[in-house]
Amino acid sequence: MSASSLSDGIAVIRTFVKTAPTTPGVYRMLDKNGDVLYVGKAKNIQKRVTSYTQVARLNNRLQRMVSTTKSMVFVTTRTEAEALLLEASLIKRFKPTFNVLLKDDKSFPYILLRTDHDWPQITKHRGARRHKGHYFGPFASAGAVNRTMNTLQKVFQLRSCSDNTLETRTRVCLLYQIKRCSGPCVGKVKDGEYSDMVSETRAFLEGRNTDIQKKFADAMQASSDEMEYETAAVFRDRLNALTQIQSHQTIVNAMVDEADVIAAAKVGGQVGIQLFFFRAGQNWGHRAYFPKHDKGDDVSSVLTAFVAQFYDNKPAPKQILLSHSLEDQALLATALSERMERKVRIDVPARGKKYDTVREAERNAKEAVERKLAETASQTKLLEGVAEKFDLDGPPSRIEIYDNSHIQGSNAVGGMVVAGPDGFTKNSYRKFNIKDTDLSPGDDFGMMREVMSRRFSRLLKEDEDRSRGHWPDLLVIDGGRGQLSSVMETLEELGVNDVTVVAISKGPDRNAGREQFHMPDRGTFTMPLNDPVLYYLQRLRDEAHRFAIGSHRARRKADVKKSPLDGVPGIGPKRKKALLHHFGSAKAVLGADVRDIASVDGISRAIAQKIYDHFHE
Repeated sequence: MSASSLSDGIAVIRTFVKTAPTTPGVYRMLDKNGDVLYVGKAKNIQKRVTSYTQVARLNNRLQRMVSTTKSMVFVTTRTEAEALLLEASLIKRFKPTFNVLLKDDKSFPYILLRTDHDWPQITKHRGARRHKGHYFGPFASAGAVNRTMNTLQKVFQLRSCSDNTLETRTRVCLLYQIKRCSGPCVGKVKDGEYSDMVSETRAFLEGRNTDIQKKFADAMQASSDEMEYETAAVFRDRLNALTQIQSHQTIVNAMVDEADVIAAAKVGGQVGIQLFFFRAGQNWGHRAYFPKHDKGDDVSSVLTAFVAQFYDNKPAPKQILLSHSLEDQALLATALSERMERKVRIDVPARGKKYDTVREAERNAKEAVERKLAETASQTKLLEGVAEKFDLDGPPSRIEIYDNSHIQGSNAVGGMVVAGPDGFTKNSYRKFNIKDTDLSPGDDFGMMREVMSRRFSRLLKEDEDRSRGHWPDLLVIDGGRGQLSSVMETLEELGVNDVTVVAISKGPDRNAGREQFHMPDRGTFTMPLNDPVLYYLQRLRDEAHRFAIGSHRARRKADVKKSPLDGVPGIGPKRKKALLHHFGSAKAVLGADVRDIASVDGISRAIAQKIYDHFHE
């Protein structure tokens, strides 16, 4: 950052201050490419933006941001609370360089108790809520959902199968035989009994466990008194399963009915956040997060950004318990309450059981950061080893690994995976459906040329000056000298001559550990069998292979589902159904003459001729 660039940035901001609104809203700072550098909110946009022109009050990070600012965008809102929510939404959308960023923001799984069928189904759910029913969650992971679902099947025995399976079954399934389903598909349970099971399941997921336990205990005793010992044993097993899941809830009755516990800890300049979900008096799992932030950011500011971004697209619980106070705690509570249309409390407990729970979450956060730093140190050492092996100027920050997958040239797919200091970057993975129809079946060299051409042509177009961090420091190709030559020729044609390329082949007898490495200006070489860098490169190669073959299988599976009739002009779902119903299969349609096709309901002579011509060109 030079003094002139800082002065230029301040001049740009002063120009925009003149037209900046004095109302609440959100402002964006943009660089020369139009990319968002920073998103901020303010009660008075003009007053807030003016502060960036006072250099003496800016730290080094903000000075760097101002020096690269070339434009600004303002959006006004009715209230400061609306501005706070909009800020969080825009940060997640644009991922600005100078904001604290929540990474790995995946949706959480729920348990759905459907009520849109005569025999309600219980199932795992993730995504939009399209089905009518009761949603319970969120759960921290699929594993937490599976454990709860397993217990629900043992205790309440509701069906988990699809509607189609329910309607087409003619005999009991395995779940019924192992006492995980009551068998409504074949009439093994009466309507009233099943309705009671549905009510009991809902009561359990809402936290009314004591009533259910008492009901099961009374039913077991009554059956025993009447010497119906098999029935008593059923209630005994259901009671034991219910007691077992409660014994796994390590913090029961210490919490309110519904709360999220969010604790943060900072170790070695990195803030880690641990989030526990409590619903219906039960612990429904936890998850660790490591937001991207500047080393100088304090815990409170990182936690403030995390909470606002986390609840941008997720329902907030009735209470959020924190380890540290937030910068805009009251404002955020107001914003979330307005969004949820009910009161949302944000508290920092100072004593009691809630305080103990938050401290436990904080301890977990600290340990998670320590593990993350240890893994990062190990990863850094490996990347230093990679740089040494391949004569790089320094540890690579972005490695791209490529592999192809196909079966005799059909459904050919090229896969690209990305790795760096933080491990695999899965949101940067890309697949390339091979489109060149002139390639010979199984032409791996031609496929690699197409993948490289498409990848780097787009990269040159979108990030020619390499300012966005999308350019690789190292390319790793799964293959030998032939694949390497194809890649180098393609890169040379595109004018890319400063990216290191390495090809990995299996070596003699395709034995793992005997891999051979090929580079353009260097002879073939190997690495010692116990070299950690070799193991690391094997993992990279294997991940690329896994991704490529998975993409190929998905494409092949989609092709299998296609019908020859899908490509016929004028044939929609209704006519296709009529043809298949009449002839029995698509193959029979292909062998039929025009007169036979025209005899199908809804198929005219002209349409029949089109169908015949399509298959007999």
